Amino acid sequence: MIQVNGLVKTYSGKTVVDIPSLQVGEGEIIGLVGNNGAGKTTFFRLLLDLIRADKGEILSKEKNVATSEDWKRYTAAYLDEGFLIDYLTPEEYFYFVGRLNNRSKADVDEFLKTFEGFFDGSILKSGKYIRDLSKGNQFKVGIAGCLLQDPEVLLLDEPFANLDPTTQLRLIKMIKELHARRRMTIFISSHDLNHVTDVSTRILLMEKGFIIKDLRSKEDTLQELEDYFRV
Repeated sequence: MIQVNGLVKTYSGKTVVDIPSLQVGEGEIIGLVGNNGAGKTTFFRLLLDLIRADKGEILSKEKNVATSEDWKRYTAAYLDEGFLIDYLTPEEYFYFVGRLNNRSKADVDEFLKTFEGFFDGSILKSGKYIRDLSKGNQFKVGIAGCLLQDPEVLLLDEPFANLDPTTQLRLIKMIKELHARRRMTIFISSHDLNHVTDVSTRILLMEKGFIIKDLRSKEDTLQELEDYFRV
């Protein structure tokens, strides 16, 4: 589904992403791990054509994301609060996203019922604008807005960082259910090794822009990653 060929991105002469080749198949859950400055978020921004590569290409369903708009129809992402419209209430935001995706107000209301546990009573009917919500609650709005689009490809940057433990576990359960039900292709960048190995089918370890390990998730994957970062 996703093919990376000779991808290079530099800033001020410093290479921040250098991926000669990468293939991601339909239905994979890719965990992207690495220390700060490894190139994870830059790679996500290249995947979303928010920045342009100096060399190489990213193909989504065999079409270059930098020259085609087709991938936008089936791709959703939440990297940070900049992906939201923060002067709207959550309800206004969801109805706006629904309209963009040809979903009626009733459709959106029905969809949001499935998020009652995830929202934990802190999102809907709060009377707050999105900008006034906590970082964790903004993320809840962001992921619900993504799933409202019914995407085939989903990108989440540090999804566990600002969530309480209960919501983290609910998110893991949600991702696993989506994978089982719809074979959605999901990219998750995270510093939380426990959660990312729990939910991912494959782990990409980045360092200084390079993918230095490509691991199929198995029982000892977490230990292998912990040993690497412990050095």
